[in-house]
Amino acid sequence: MSRNIDIPALRRGTVRSADGTAIGYQTTGAGPDLIVLGGTLRTSDDYLPLAATLARSFTVHVVDRRGRGASGPQGPDYSLAKEVEDLRAVQAATGARLAFAHSYGGLVVLETARSFPLFDRIAVYEPGVPCSPVPTGWMAPFRERLAAGDHYGAFVHFIRGSGGAPAFMTMLPHWYLRTVMRLVVRGPSWERMRSLLGECLAEHEQLAAQHGRLTEFAEVTTPVLLLVGGRSKPEHRAEFAMLRDTLPDAALETIDGLGHLSPTEPKSGPVVAERALPFLL
Repeated sequence: MSRNIDIPALRRGTVRSADGTAIGYQTTGAGPDLIVLGGTLRTSDDYLPLAATLARSFTVHVVDRRGRGASGPQGPDYSLAKEVEDLRAVQAATGARLAFAHSYGGLVVLETARSFPLFDRIAVYEPGVPCSPVPTGWMAPFRERLAAGDHYGAFVHFIRGSGGAPAFMTMLPHWYLRTVMRLVVRGPSWERMRSLLGECLAEHEQLAAQHGRLTEFAEVTTPVLLLVGGRSKPEHRAEFAMLRDTLPDAALETIDGLGHLSPTEPKSGPVVAERALPFLL
């Protein structure tokens, strides 16, 4: 993997989830065991710069959630409950009592912690716990473009409709954004995302289904550190504050200058890890 960062030696492992699906993970470092669980459109490789910093203090297990990397497919009966089963299988195999998770992975870890006392501490960066309705209008045209093999066209529907794009992008014509994306979104990073577009849709359908469940996360008794990027939209930061107020034992910290995808970026991933380290140690 081409990164301008020193990645410690990696060891690969695989466990079987409750339904028999293979769940792969990459392990690095030495010390107490810690699981890293990533977000939508990302594989374990995207979190290796972050893991390299955590590996100075921990044995870090970076998971490929089902549907990506070394893991098996999502399957026709995919659900958030399947992700919980996967995480439980990795935790049982590694003995990890600590977790760091990003975005959709944060939802999976917190959903797991509601019912199973597996972790002593959990750090999450902008977890995907919906506090307001999740936009779904983009899903039907996304599905149509994907079925037609138009990956860039599908991707444009996602970034315009899912609520994370800057406001000006929602006002630009679809054809124009599609052309721009074809020119600037390329290379290995795009190939990884392109291969995960179907999984992205399934995961966002699960996200939408979680709306109205916020109060249930009051059942998470594990101490939680909520990390938020200072460049994220004010309305999103307000939702993370709502989650902080719902969790019984949670602190919220903002990292100036970072956005939602920062844990996966080579330069900012280590910054996120450094902020989480004092809490996890």
